[in-house]
Amino acid sequence: MSALEGDPTQLGTGTEHDSHIAFSQASSSHHVDVAQAEEQFHALSRQLTVRSEIGQSNSKLSESTAAGNDIEKGDAGEQGERFDLQEYLTSSNDANQRAGIKHKNVGIIWEDLQVEVAGGMDSKFYIPNIGGMLPIFFFLGPFFWLWSLISKALPRKKGGVTRTILHKSSGVLKPGEMCLVLGCPGAGCTTFLKTISNQREGYAKISGDVLYAGITAEEMAKYYKGEVVYNQEDDIHLATLTVAQTLAFALSTKTPGPNGRLPGVSRKEFDAEVSDTLLRMLNISHTKQTLVGDEFVRGVSGGERKRVSIAEMMATRARVQCWDNSTRGLDASTALDFTKCLRVMTDVLGQTTFVSLGASLILVTIRYQAGESIYELFDKVLVLDKGHQVFYGPPSEARAYFENLGFQSLPRQSTADYLTGCTDPNERRFAEGKSMFDTPSTPEAMDAAFNMSTYARQNEDDLDKYKLHMQTEKTDQEAFRAAVIADKKKGVSKKSPYTLGFTGQVKALTARQFQQKVQDRFQLFTSYILSTILALVIGAAFFNQPRTSAGAFTRGSIVFASLLTICLDAFGEMPMQMLGRPILRKQTSYSMYRPSAIAVANTLADIPVSAVRVLIFNIIVYFMSGLFRSGAAFWTFHIFSYLAYLVMQGFFRTFGLLCFNFDAAFRLAVFFIPNFVEYTGYVIPVIKMKRYVFWIVQLLQSAAKRLLIIHEAWQSCMENEFMRIILTCDGSSVVPRNLGGLNLYPNNVGSNQACTLFGAGPGQNSISGTDYIAAGYGLDPKDIWRRNFPILIGFFIAFQLTQIAALEFYPQYGLNLSFNIFAKETEETKRLNAKLREKKEGKVEEIDLKKQTMDKEKRKTFTWENLNYHVPSPSGPLRLLHDVQGYVKPGTLTALMGASGAGKTTCLDVLAQRKNIGVVTGDVLVDGRPLSSDFARGTAYVFISSHSMLTFNTGTATVREAMRFSAYLRQPASVSQEEKDQYVEEMIELLELQDLSEALVFSLGMEARKRLTIGVELASKPELLLFLDEPTSGLDAQSAWNLVRFLRKLADQGQAILCTIHQPSSLLFESFDRLLLLERGGETVYFGDIGQDSHIIREYFARNGASCPPNVNPAEYMLEAIGAGVTPRVGNRDWKDIWMDSPEFKRVKEELAEIKREALSRPQTESTLSSTYATPFWYQLKIVVQRNNMAIWRSPDYVFSRLFVASLISFFISLSFLQLGNSIRELQFRVFGIFWVVVLPALVMSQIEPVFIMNRQSSSRIYSPYVFAIGQLLGEIPYSIVCGLLYWVLMIYPMGFGQGSAGSNGNGFQLLVILFMLLFGVSLGQMVAALSPSVQVAVLFNPFIALVLSTFCGVTIPYPTMNGFWRSWLYQLDPYTRTLAAMVSTELHGLVLKCKSDEFAIFDPPAGQNCSSWGQPFVNVAGGYIDNLMATAQCRYCQYAVGDQFFVPLNISFSHRWRDAFIIFAFFVFNLIITTIASRFLRYHKR
Repeated sequence: MSALEGDPTQLGTGTEHDSHIAFSQASSSHHVDVAQAEEQFHALSRQLTVRSEIGQSNSKLSESTAAGNDIEKGDAGEQGERFDLQEYLTSSNDANQRAGIKHKNVGIIWEDLQVEVAGGMDSKFYIPNIGGMLPIFFFLGPFFWLWSLISKALPRKKGGVTRTILHKSSGVLKPGEMCLVLGCPGAGCTTFLKTISNQREGYAKISGDVLYAGITAEEMAKYYKGEVVYNQEDDIHLATLTVAQTLAFALSTKTPGPNGRLPGVSRKEFDAEVSDTLLRMLNISHTKQTLVGDEFVRGVSGGERKRVSIAEMMATRARVQCWDNSTRGLDASTALDFTKCLRVMTDVLGQTTFVSLGASLILVTIRYQAGESIYELFDKVLVLDKGHQVFYGPPSEARAYFENLGFQSLPRQSTADYLTGCTDPNERRFAEGKSMFDTPSTPEAMDAAFNMSTYARQNEDDLDKYKLHMQTEKTDQEAFRAAVIADKKKGVSKKSPYTLGFTGQVKALTARQFQQKVQDRFQLFTSYILSTILALVIGAAFFNQPRTSAGAFTRGSIVFASLLTICLDAFGEMPMQMLGRPILRKQTSYSMYRPSAIAVANTLADIPVSAVRVLIFNIIVYFMSGLFRSGAAFWTFHIFSYLAYLVMQGFFRTFGLLCFNFDAAFRLAVFFIPNFVEYTGYVIPVIKMKRYVFWIVQLLQSAAKRLLIIHEAWQSCMENEFMRIILTCDGSSVVPRNLGGLNLYPNNVGSNQACTLFGAGPGQNSISGTDYIAAGYGLDPKDIWRRNFPILIGFFIAFQLTQIAALEFYPQYGLNLSFNIFAKETEETKRLNAKLREKKEGKVEEIDLKKQTMDKEKRKTFTWENLNYHVPSPSGPLRLLHDVQGYVKPGTLTALMGASGAGKTTCLDVLAQRKNIGVVTGDVLVDGRPLSSDFARGTAYVFISSHSMLTFNTGTATVREAMRFSAYLRQPASVSQEEKDQYVEEMIELLELQDLSEALVFSLGMEARKRLTIGVELASKPELLLFLDEPTSGLDAQSAWNLVRFLRKLADQGQAILCTIHQPSSLLFESFDRLLLLERGGETVYFGDIGQDSHIIREYFARNGASCPPNVNPAEYMLEAIGAGVTPRVGNRDWKDIWMDSPEFKRVKEELAEIKREALSRPQTESTLSSTYATPFWYQLKIVVQRNNMAIWRSPDYVFSRLFVASLISFFISLSFLQLGNSIRELQFRVFGIFWVVVLPALVMSQIEPVFIMNRQSSSRIYSPYVFAIGQLLGEIPYSIVCGLLYWVLMIYPMGFGQGSAGSNGNGFQLLVILFMLLFGVSLGQMVAALSPSVQVAVLFNPFIALVLSTFCGVTIPYPTMNGFWRSWLYQLDPYTRTLAAMVSTELHGLVLKCKSDEFAIFDPPAGQNCSSWGQPFVNVAGGYIDNLMATAQCRYCQYAVGDQFFVPLNISFSHRWRDAFIIFAFFVFNLIITTIASRFLRYHKR
């Protein structure tokens, strides 16, 4: 592609190329004949015609680019001119050669390639559980984590038990050749492709040589990583980007530099040209401005998303491309078009292409079958069996080779099916007179037979010759190296594997990340709204603080609260680092950018968004609260606030990048957060810390440049504020003073009175703010710019560097298992598994379904008429289905087919009542009557996706447990558990999951996960209708045939089945009774019978001008006939119009009317089970709670994190307040120690929310959402109790609680309150999660809730000084108010207090009076005591004599403590109620 290629070319003219062709022809008789290839490509390219013809000259290239930019203006241009792919590639290729752009011909040889994984042949990896792992985690977890980081930098020891999954394989693939890799599931196709594409992580050992144009795999990975790429089966994209934006980003990182483009073609023109070409070539131009989407974000269809993945990889312009199951989700016509595109690109551009149409593509005759038309496009075919290479050679001779071995082909079996069938013991058939005893039938025997064949010798000869050619003729290698260098942008190192330099990568990533943030409107608006509301609340709470002693402490509270709010807002960055790992893995493997570039880009992209949000927050808080109003003061405050946010953002992101999962990152964060808050200098001033704690702080400061990040920002903001103001001493700061009717003392501070404010002298009425912070906090305003600012800048840079280092040297890409993880067997499962193995080995008779079916007469007919579906779009309502008609009768198997994007899955979703957005019109009836409340219960829906298993089961469930869970809850309660268990065993046998029955869901491969999805639905035994969306996707041919045969049996016994299907073979196509065929726009093309040998549908199309040739699969032909791919439709009329005018359409209308008439004539039978769910509420709750308990039991990391948080916080707080005495300061420390209890819910919420959202059942309908909500809570209660006990033990006894009147009984009461608070935190987190659409949004609420509740609980703002408005309602509604009231009153009631020498307020009585006569009247009213009543000077006044004098003025009563405790419990119950209601009525899974 010039544009697609950008570099040179590979086939056009030139001596170099001619010599290459000559060598190819000489060395391999099996290579595609050049003349024949040219003839084929002319024919193929004529079919790939949809858009404007691209000119051959440079000027025409620019013109076509400009035209491409106007593509959205209308459809005229789309159909008026024709786009010839082969002509376009050839002409642009010739232009590249004339411009002197080097070519990149890369041939590959692999010799004795062998891959091994950890574990012996019979070894299994077992999931740890709490019982076995908790003690290890608790005591050694931190050390294991540190060792995991250190060990990555150490050389790894060789050894350990391994097993071979890919045995010695050798071969050669020359430039311009395509290889098809075939094999059953587990054959090693994916392993082979990943190894060839140099993706070697996850394997224990890889031996043998792989050479790319003579370049070793090591050198290729280091310098040319982006030239060898692998396209995985799953489609992983950023869901909130459009298709155009996704391609634009890929191109922005891979566009060649000026030396790699045609002269005069700008980078912008080049990108537009390539993007437009790819979109047109794959027939997805109409999706340009549509979101890519995923399972949770509505976007393009599954087939279109697959084509976006294809386009993204093509945009890399890699020379060696490995496609794994690349046509999954594509209809037969589109799959063929895609393979033709690869064929044309490979021959014209000289690419080397490996394609695994996968186990699924070849072996499953129902979906991704490689028909003969696809199979014949390849130059080589590689057949694998259990990792053994059993054939490698020309596709045209492969069938004959296996027939000569003794294998028989089945009637109308495609070559690809036949080849893979020969490796399947269940599918293969031996020729007459042959058997398994005289025919190579094991992988080892077939491997040995191939090595003795002429094909192996020819392969060895080709390999030796091409290897010699690589060693002696360096032309291709040198040209390849030169072309790669020419592609690079200016300034990019010649040794760099990237086309774009680091700054260019950062620029492209910054633009993409910013687009992603801006287009996620809900999250963006939510963050701004919550931040603004919180600012208004804090500003109103501290409204217009006076410059008096009453406003001194609260000014510090304002600074602390605002900084804490801003910094904790960055906590949400930690889980975000986990969510982007799959896309990071894919795009860095494409060599689009360095992993570290995303760290810098994230910061730059976030600055415009966060800077505005923090500025709005600071403006509101600063000016509403009455801080010093000047420009310099405000901007200084804002600079330090925002700088603190950026530092904490980098801090949390670093943890998110370093740690494998959220639990590990959360533990690390919790280790630091309490220290940041506790030792900021506000809660405990540094000069007041215990000496050993003080030295710890000093050590940290000297060792790590003051690790207390918030301390520097808080210190600067405090100094900035107080250095500008003068405080007046008045009110409660004057001792003694007039109150309670007294009139003995001066109204202003006199010479015989004292001001208790820090920094005040005897009789001093005004205190400098500088003196106040110097005396109270040890702060010096001179440190703002000379020390604090550089330290914060240093922290910001340091955390940017730690992110870069984490991504470069310790990348965490998430779980990418190459093995299964199992649960240990119980006695029951041992017995069941042994029985399954016996059946498998003995080939026990097939499953008998008769006993489980019911008469067809008792079943009902499902009909739909004039079905329309519209969804909202930026340009107005978009119609996806239009007047669709049809029915499914009992005992019939109906196929739903159409082009990719025609609306097949949409139609299935609408019929199954799974859509929760858009407008559905038309009639969907059961026996002529509207759907009843038990419709969902009577149906089953098999929805295939990479996340579909999470719809029903946690990832820690085993295969058997997952299927039992579905059977228990979805089969009627009247069916015994033994019958349900037996049915599950039969499903495991049917789906050939015997060896994986104890494997955990999250460790299953794609193919096994799809089979399990089907099993989970079939386990429900639906009475009315079974919906299946591509059920055979990912299955081998025998499994697919078994499944369809099983569906056929179900239908024959009376089950009604509707099933979408892709790429069925003609044999499987005939297994269906009827077909509903859709074209783009959701238009009906055909609905009716298929007939034996598909004669009915073939006759229909032939009668209307589209005759299917006898040797062509009718399922593929009819899609081509209606123009499903890029091939023009057959005929001049639209097939939807032909259908509307056909007699078949009229018969369908008549049949629908007759079905309704007959059904309505029969009396409606009252269903004995008309409830929505099959089982009672309490039974559902029992099963769900059991599942949740098992999931948590198998998640020791999660449980350990919860225990770690509770124990660590309590331990660190107790460390600061060990064995508190009865001084005034220690009284305050007791209160601060208790205050940390209200911090627990915020931390618990952060752990609970991701778990709840991942487990949320958005559309399963198999049990009540009330059960889900209650079950989630019940599963957490036991661990909350353990956490509460740990916290209580580590708080009560180290701090020395229980010295008041309540004594040890009071300590027991404290335990009750702590337990209530933990339950409140769990229920609050689940409530927020239930109300939130995603984890990203849920974490935004946490700082808001935590700050509001902690601000108005009566500690941050004491009750007497709180604004009357807040005090009248929010203070009363705050659950933390009750927590602190109950715990403080219990701890301080009757506690006798004694001031230390530095805690007394010192004043002198007037001449002639002693301390008693002058101060005792004040003491009698205010409380406290005078330590030296008879003294005539230096009277020592202590503010409190007993603890009650502290808490009674704060509106706290000891007599109300039990009431307060159960008010907390009432809040817990309230949260549970809201959670259950939200779970019932809120549906965030948009489908």
